[in-house]
Amino acid sequence: MNRITETFEHLLAARCKALIPYITAGDPDLDVTTQLVLELERNGANIVELGVPFSDPVADGPTIQRASLRALQQGTTLHGIVDAVASIREHSRIPIVLMTYYNPILAYGIQTFCWEAARAGVDGLIIPDLPPEESEELTVACREQHIANIFLVAPTSTTTRIELANRSTTGFVYCVSLTGVTGARGQMAEGVDEFMATVRKHTDTPLAIGFGISTPEHAREAAKLADGIIVGSAIINVMEQCDNESEMIREVGSFIASLRAGIDQG
Repeated sequence: MNRITETFEHLLAARCKALIPYITAGDPDLDVTTQLVLELERNGANIVELGVPFSDPVADGPTIQRASLRALQQGTTLHGIVDAVASIREHSRIPIVLMTYYNPILAYGIQTFCWEAARAGVDGLIIPDLPPEESEELTVACREQHIANIFLVAPTSTTTRIELANRSTTGFVYCVSLTGVTGARGQMAEGVDEFMATVRKHTDTPLAIGFGISTPEHAREAAKLADGIIVGSAIINVMEQCDNESEMIREVGSFIASLRAGIDQG
């Protein structure tokens, strides 16, 4: 069984919700990324999403764009990230999802990438610029390697689009809570409860909600609507305020612990 599915089944049995933090791989470097993943797990993360830096991140707001630029300036590549996942696997079984645009996978080679990613311990992929109707080749390669292929739905998605994404996705459905790009917001988007209820009507697959969740209060409210809560830009904001790597790891861990407490209070 895929580790993502296993995790959600265990959490459902325990009546708990998944905390899914996002960090950009290679920011500030891949060694720190490895340490951060372990710190995230120690402080209550259930699944970790690693962003693959890309030069044209159309779905990302300024915070993640800055993180991607820093990672690219460090020479971070998809090959290096796959190697970093293998290093993490020496210490942890936490499910790891790569969020990447499609071009790096095409450049790597779809079959080769999926085989090497699976061997390293990658559990899932999120590819924001690959719609389900164009994903057959990757979907087949992921299925062969038992990698979850996770699609996104948004408040602007039609019922037909939601149904297609739900049929195509494995692991969990990524529910974008608002229109626009990623980034921490001061409050949750209006109408998100109706949107989540609509998605829920069309699938039994776990739902994870992301985009704009930035505080323990947001996490607590989101946990009432979804099976998993994705937090990204707010974590990078914490990292950017730190003066050194030790402080960064410590402060990120504390922030994740606060999110975990917020979710569990819901």
